[in-house]
Amino acid sequence: MTEQRQHYHDVILPALKAQDIRVLHVADLSEKQRKAVNKYFRQEIFPVLTPLGVDPGRPFPFISNLSLNLAVNLEAPDGMIRFARVKVPTGVLPRFIPMRKVMEHFDRNITGLENTFLYLEDIIAANLDILFPGMKILENHPFRVTRNADIEIAEEEASDLLETIESGLQLRRFGMITRMTVDENMPESLRKRLIENMNIHKSNVYELRSPLGMSDLFTLYSQADAPALKDPPFVAHRPDSLAQGNDFFAVIREHDVMLYHPYDSFSPVVEFLRAAAQDPQVLAIKCTLYRLGSNSPIIDALMEARVQGKQVAALVELKARFDEENNIGWARQMEAEGVHVIYGFQGLKTHSKVMLIVRKESDGLRRYVHLGTGNYNPTTARIYTDTSLLTCREDIAQDVSLLFNRLTGFAPASTYEKLMVAPEYFRNSITELIDREIEHAKAGRAAKLIFKMNALVDPRIIRKLYEASIAGVQLRLIVRGICCLRPGVPGLSDNIEVISIVGRFLEHARIYYFRNGGQEEIYMGSADLMGRNLDRRVETVFPIESQALRIEIRDVILHKQLEDNIKARVLQSDGTYIRRQPAPGNPALDSQLWFLEQTKIPL
Repeated sequence: MTEQRQHYHDVILPALKAQDIRVLHVADLSEKQRKAVNKYFRQEIFPVLTPLGVDPGRPFPFISNLSLNLAVNLEAPDGMIRFARVKVPTGVLPRFIPMRKVMEHFDRNITGLENTFLYLEDIIAANLDILFPGMKILENHPFRVTRNADIEIAEEEASDLLETIESGLQLRRFGMITRMTVDENMPESLRKRLIENMNIHKSNVYELRSPLGMSDLFTLYSQADAPALKDPPFVAHRPDSLAQGNDFFAVIREHDVMLYHPYDSFSPVVEFLRAAAQDPQVLAIKCTLYRLGSNSPIIDALMEARVQGKQVAALVELKARFDEENNIGWARQMEAEGVHVIYGFQGLKTHSKVMLIVRKESDGLRRYVHLGTGNYNPTTARIYTDTSLLTCREDIAQDVSLLFNRLTGFAPASTYEKLMVAPEYFRNSITELIDREIEHAKAGRAAKLIFKMNALVDPRIIRKLYEASIAGVQLRLIVRGICCLRPGVPGLSDNIEVISIVGRFLEHARIYYFRNGGQEEIYMGSADLMGRNLDRRVETVFPIESQALRIEIRDVILHKQLEDNIKARVLQSDGTYIRRQPAPGNPALDSQLWFLEQTKIPL
């Protein structure tokens, strides 16, 4: 965090200033500008504030999670030293106040202050005498707390999971303080007062250079008028076969369809569900829902389907961390419309991304399936890279039907022909596939694994990958986040390369490629190679049966990512990462930018 602040002050702020974007302090302003700040404070900020003094009649206030506060020492007219806390209302006012907006309260004809901002807490600190008339302001310093937001759910004792989680959410705001950040100039006496009143261990106190709460820089990004410095907007591509107005059912009957988000639009998935909701031939729709967002067209379509008289079942995962409240609201809305809502398994999270549509056609019932690596969330589908598969293959559809029966009823002995489902089968299945590749290598055949995922953590899988490397299997791993495997260790992982791609979009897809002696197999799905995904979640990993799609995944998606030499970082055997550089004579390749250009998205 110290390094972060140093970079902010020494690199980012000067670079912004060079582009005429400034973040100033009130002390930097002219007398005229300070008068404007004072007027702005009185009119726009003062009415929102609630200063809280601390004395025998007014106990130390509750400090909410992630709130930014000012600790203020005051001297009363009788000479007594008083303490007060002022909460900075970043939830209702912007953290960065445009200077132009401030000056308009003083002189509406002001010019030349575009892209100049003030910190909200700095404006408040400069006007504390207005909050505490008759008191002498001795000092003020910002502080911020982080509370433990994990909620403990006694699922085994819960008679109603929804009500139990709803009650737990009410306790989240009272979680134990796990960290307090304070301004580095805060005196020891003031820091000690905070520590004692909030019962914090001093090892959990971090002294940092202001500003605190740097996640608010996202709002500065959105407020600054600097299109040349921002990612250019893009319009997601959509395949011609899934153009609006086309018969999606006919297209999927003809061939499997794969979408690579966000380069391919998520809209066809939403439109396919809407078409199913309105189609009189559709009899039933089933769907798993993990993270939905605040405005969900998926929920609207499911409720519309129910209004149209279709059988609709939705498994809403109430334990999706930090989305519990959203999901509870959606569950109640769907239940009110008559949707069959299931809340998941006791002791497990349902992380699968699966949708099943049952349709009556001239030759009998046909089942259409959507399987994905990402959530049914159109917002994250624009900033996460994920894959979607639309198919009506009978063997996959049968497996999906069995999976939903497992999710909604009592079917613990379900077995699957095509799907690898966790927690029952995924660990053993992928281990067997790695073992098969090891046997190919031992027999002298070309053996290769390419895995793309968010995280690689599970010890047993890591040991198996080491075993594959020792046997001569070539392993190329694209692990965006945490990776507990060490590549390039002599005699252990010589044949393993690990890269991480961090760019404009969050790499979220999971793809598992097996060379299999030339009979290549590719799987995609919702599961990373982590203990939680393998053993404590319901996950669905599915095969790509179309040869054309397998070639596209291998030769385009995986190939371009593996060759990335701009955004890729290569994991070293000591656990550090080095940014990959273009080799002499080789062209630079930013894989995400390449995909944007290939889909003919205007940049």
